[in-house]
Order: sequence, then C-alpha cells, then structure tokens
Amino acid sequence: MTEPTTLTGDLQDSAVLITGGGSGIGAALVEGFAMRGARVAFIDIAEAPSRALAARLSAISAHPVAYYHADLRDVAAIRNTVAAIESDFGAIRVLINNAGWDDRHEFDTVSEADWDNSQAINLKQMFFVSQAVAPLMRAAGGGSIINFSSIAFMLNMPEVPVYATAKAGIIGLTKSMAGRLGPENIRVNAILPGMIVTERQKALWLTDESIARMVDRQCLKHILTAQDLVGPCLFLASDLAASITAQSIIVDGGIF
Repeated sequence: MTEPTTLTGDLQDSAVLITGGGSGIGAALVEGFAMRGARVAFIDIAEAPSRALAARLSAISAHPVAYYHADLRDVAAIRNTVAAIESDFGAIRVLINNAGWDDRHEFDTVSEADWDNSQAINLKQMFFVSQAVAPLMRAAGGGSIINFSSIAFMLNMPEVPVYATAKAGIIGLTKSMAGRLGPENIRVNAILPGMIVTERQKALWLTDESIARMVDRQCLKHILTAQDLVGPCLFLASDLAASITAQSIIVDGGIF
C-alpha cells in the first residue's frame, strides 16, 4: 500500500466520486486517489471491469473502493446512485466528471438520435451529476469539481462534430458552475487531455503511425497515457489549488 504523499496529504480519508471510473483514464484516477488514502467511489455502466478494479484496489488501499452501476444518461439513475453514495460515504469532497464517449460521426449522416445520445453521455450527465453532488459538498463545507473536456474541439477534427460540441460546452459549464458554487467554497475546473493512448483508443482508432504523428507535434516527445492525468487531478482536488477555480488546464504534451 502506498502511503499518502505530502503533496496531496489533505486528500487522505476524503470522499472522492469519479464517474466513468471502470477503465481507461477513469481507472487510473480511481487508483491514483485510492492509493493516496482517499475513500473512493466510482460510477460506471460496464460491470465486469469495474468490479474487478474495485476488488483489486480494495485489497491494497487504505479504504475499500466502492463501485456503483448506473447509466448516466438517465437523470433518475444519477440521483438514485448519488443518494446511495451519500448513504455510504456521507459528504463528498471531490467530484471528477470523467465519464464520456468519443464515438466518431460523419457530418452528413449524424441523426437526431446520434446527437442526443452523445450529448447525454458527454455533457448532460455532467451537469446533473454535479447538481446531485453539490449539496453533499455544501455539507462538507466546500469541495472541488473537476470536469473532463478535451482538446478535440480545438483541432478542427472533422470526424467528431457531436463530441467536439459537447467538449466545448463543458468549458462553458465549468465557468458557470464556478461562478454559482464559488460562494459556497466549491471550486470547479476543467482538464483538457490531448491524445491519451488507452487500450480502447488503440483498438478502435489509433495506429503506430497516427500516434507517432501526434508525438511529433508535441513539445514533449513521449506518448501520453492515462497516468499523465492523475497528477493534475490530484493537484486540482487538493488544498494546494485552494484559490484556483473557473480554469482550464490542457494536458497534451504541448501540441503545436
């Protein structure tokens, strides 16, 4: 078991909720917080990998890691799941809105169903999870919400018109929430990852050649992985970022 570091020691024993925590970036975040002594709950729709992750980490972390199944497109399911987490964990100090789905769409063939489903997964749920968790943060005297956007909407990528719209909207949502919740000592910030190489990305879209092309565009000449997002999240969640809100941090290796 890894001891909490002095950098983020204030997170020890704090309750942290992570959406989309069963695999990829989310799983790295769940492990990163759990191994620093936080009490971690995560929500995911995929049961098998989520249960396996919770079992593995519960065996080596200071506190059991709790998995909750929910389809975040369903607002009633969000509210019921957050209520269950409140019953088990009490006040939540940190919320990481990581859940998302970066499917590709051809502009000319996007249907209304495609649009609504993508917005529900990538943007709508982020608001309603935050709305459900905010009272728990008030009860704790404050907290930190970290919303995951993406640099995708900055790159003129033709194959993600719906996803890019949602990820741009997250920046506006972050700033509005920061303005509303700041007087209650709740900070709201966004993280914009660059090309994070996960198993899903490699299976569906990335090739050795496309990864090499992106690394060539980065100032830092190494492949970015989910682990590269753990540190920025720990920082924004911790008291070291106590005066930082309404901000967006890009983690892309310095693309130019």
